[in-house]
Amino acid sequence: MQSRRDFLKAAGAGCCLAMMPTLGKGAVEGKKPNFVWLVSEDNSKHFLKLFDENGADTPNIKKMADHGVRFTRAFSNMPVCSAARSVLATGCYGSRIGTQFHRMFRHVPLQEGLHNFAAILREGGYYTSNKKKTDYNFKDTRKAWDSWEDWKGRKGNQPFFHMQNYGGTHEGILHNESNTTPTERGKATFVPPIYPDTPLFHNTYAKYHTCIEGVDRFVGGVINTLEKDGLLEDTFVFYFGDHGGVLPGSKGYLYETGLHVPLVVRIPENFKHMVDLKAGTSTEGFVSFIDFGPTLLHMAGIQVPDAMDGKAFMGSGITKADLEKRDETFGMADRFDEKYDLVRTLRKGKYKYMRSYQPFNFDGLQNNYRYKMAAYREWRTLYKAGKLNKTQSFFFEPRPPEALYDVEADPYETQNLATHPAYSEKLKALRGRLAKRVKDLPDLSMFPESHLARAAYNNPVEFGRKHKEEIAQLVDIADLSLVPFAEAKGGVEAALSSDNPWKRYWGLITCSSHGKAASGFVERAKEIAAEDTNLLVRTRAAEFLGLTGADDPRPILMDVLHKSTDAMETVLILNTVVLLRDGKPGYKFTIKAEDIVKTDHIYVAWRMEYLLGRIKE
Repeated sequence: MQSRRDFLKAAGAGCCLAMMPTLGKGAVEGKKPNFVWLVSEDNSKHFLKLFDENGADTPNIKKMADHGVRFTRAFSNMPVCSAARSVLATGCYGSRIGTQFHRMFRHVPLQEGLHNFAAILREGGYYTSNKKKTDYNFKDTRKAWDSWEDWKGRKGNQPFFHMQNYGGTHEGILHNESNTTPTERGKATFVPPIYPDTPLFHNTYAKYHTCIEGVDRFVGGVINTLEKDGLLEDTFVFYFGDHGGVLPGSKGYLYETGLHVPLVVRIPENFKHMVDLKAGTSTEGFVSFIDFGPTLLHMAGIQVPDAMDGKAFMGSGITKADLEKRDETFGMADRFDEKYDLVRTLRKGKYKYMRSYQPFNFDGLQNNYRYKMAAYREWRTLYKAGKLNKTQSFFFEPRPPEALYDVEADPYETQNLATHPAYSEKLKALRGRLAKRVKDLPDLSMFPESHLARAAYNNPVEFGRKHKEEIAQLVDIADLSLVPFAEAKGGVEAALSSDNPWKRYWGLITCSSHGKAASGFVERAKEIAAEDTNLLVRTRAAEFLGLTGADDPRPILMDVLHKSTDAMETVLILNTVVLLRDGKPGYKFTIKAEDIVKTDHIYVAWRMEYLLGRIKE
């Protein structure tokens, strides 16, 4: 397990420890190590030859690895910027503390006893600098950064933590990539089997390899500066990606290309005794973003707060053998700008379990920023034209509610083993482990974001603690989608008759997941769609009726859109509108700006731009 403690304890009163830094066993007598984080945006480990044979050469990062350790199993817990960085900064799972949505409609406060780990380092005597990106979904009461430049403003030999961001790999770099004429480098560049084998995809991959070469120059430049300043052999230098990406279907998705990041740690000569890892080696021990902050605090000799979920992976008392035993990582995906989804993953060893709680929300559902990339648009165009094979088409079709992949044999997750009898025990075990994780957090995303904003965002962790039993019940209703409908029927019937609106909400989502097998509940869904007092429950009822073709969902959806006065609620309703318009059976919608109250919010506006045909499709 990766967390520092049982999730129940982490969410309860035991979390609220004093934050005054105390020295631990990690510190060197009279001197502490420096730390530098060099972070590249939007790139998974697949783009570096150091980690993948099809990647680009990165000689400076390789030199780092020659003087340090290559972590071949390092993961972001969330596949997009603000949510991933919030995990890095807090050492906590986003869906436990309320930072899981990208980007937040409203920043949430941190629980008592929890702060940005950089603020804890700073209060422990470190000079902290950031050049220059935060992008967090929380607000903190403690100051985290002394400088927005570098370490040179510190006093004397004060130890420092410096974090520097490289944006030259951000997906926006590829938004102007439209050249379909084959290039020599493009021809020679590998394109994974999930994509169409076209000149545009080859050229896009080749262009991104040049971006990775830019990362390498950036890393080499900072290393050279540290050396010139006489600091290199006193400084642990980390290079890693801020999450996966950036080709279609990676950033914003819980596939390995969205979560599996490169990580290299250069070990300084003067502090090599602090770690049980030898220069020039690699490790397959699993580390996740929840662990990065706790690792620095531990190595600095500062007590790691109990409020953090992560566990240090280097430093005093942590052996290489201990690290190699770690074999599990947990992934979360929720809202990405205006696109809603709810997916959780658990990778244990070489097996990856993926739980899609709303599997009808197919991966390729419109997300305006993603579709600025020409490769995205070409992929969808070829799908609509019927020119893709089964593997290449998967992105645009409903997902199964659960999937199991052997990611070592199948690195691009194309072969779902969940239905193979030979893997039934593995499936059952990982299904149970993930369900326990979601319940034990407890996972706040079992409630819609608009409800969390009203009821939870003053203290998300306390709300989760109080509603833990209810969340577990909602998980059980959602998991009725994993059994044959004959077995699920009784539970779904009870959910749809419940006084709790969120049980009705999940009962209807389960009906949509089962599709026409749940047709026995069509009349009940019609009643709910027409009469329920909760607009989102009515939306889910209309969604079920529309997905199955049992009734026209448009009158109900237009009514709830007109009545909604909450931007978050409106965005979720519009997610269903886009799903029913672009998916099967495909409904034509006529929506005007005046039909919606909250059209001034950016995410509502983006959905309307798409629905009104004002952006490229």
